[in-house]
Amino acid sequence: MLGLLTLDFKKLDTWRTRPASFRLADFQRLTGSGITVFHPAVGYVEGNIYAESSADITSWDAFIDSYSQYFIRVCNPADVSRAKSEGKLGIIVGQQNSNHFRTVDDVDAFYALGQRVSQLTYRDNALGGGSTDPAEMGLTEYGEQVLARMNRLGMAADISHCGDRTTLDVIEASAKPVLITHSNCRALMPHSARCKTDAAIRKLAATGGVMGITMERLFVGTGNTVTMENVLDHVDHVAKLVGVEHVGLGTDVDLDGRDGALAARKKNDLDGLQYSRKIFEVTEGLIRRKYSKANIQLILGGNFQRALTSIWQG
Repeated sequence: MLGLLTLDFKKLDTWRTRPASFRLADFQRLTGSGITVFHPAVGYVEGNIYAESSADITSWDAFIDSYSQYFIRVCNPADVSRAKSEGKLGIIVGQQNSNHFRTVDDVDAFYALGQRVSQLTYRDNALGGGSTDPAEMGLTEYGEQVLARMNRLGMAADISHCGDRTTLDVIEASAKPVLITHSNCRALMPHSARCKTDAAIRKLAATGGVMGITMERLFVGTGNTVTMENVLDHVDHVAKLVGVEHVGLGTDVDLDGRDGALAARKKNDLDGLQYSRKIFEVTEGLIRRKYSKANIQLILGGNFQRALTSIWQG
């Protein structure tokens, strides 16, 4: 529920702006990953966020329309099943910052463009506090109004980057399940403000929400060696804390990892992981840890599909 077609944003821009630049080989590589639906949201935090977000969503719409033989725009629950049955890839259009909602009515406008998920805060904004917020600002009155409109329309609220107080406030204020699309457990990463507390995970689960576990090394482990086993530890923690029905995947990586694409100053990829096979490696790890076939299906997408169905249809 946060997965990128590519972290090479120059390549992505070419795909989205130059007809025929996305080729069959590109599609086959993506389908070979074992992923059926991608939620490739990014966060615009500087400059004209409204214009940037508008352009981003418009570009996704044009891309999907240009390559309709390969992609389906996922706007309702039936589209997820349709993508799989037709052998296509689903794209859930979202944003990782809700500052493009200048007014409550902008929620309607972006919903009409196809946006179905919006992370309320990336950093501090008019809606609430980000995880780097030292002041612990909670959900604002305006944030409550935007959240209520999102609930009414059927746009999922994502709180992955929200600060602790805003995280709890949003779950409490929302009339529908809330998503943590890409985060990990603070119980295993105690010095990471971006990871979620057990209290937040319990509250999320109590209202039907789902938490997607990320493969970003920074949020996975602290030792000299950080591997898929550490990722599986986070899955285990959520499953044991609140039940397997509330954990999924939000890897926040593409099929190549982050180190090369982003020229990271420090290592951010997991040790020993072939990123093009990450879903298969997660599955093999879950089998090793004795998860049942039914529960593995829930973790690999069933839980998020259930929660999105409730949010989009309710």
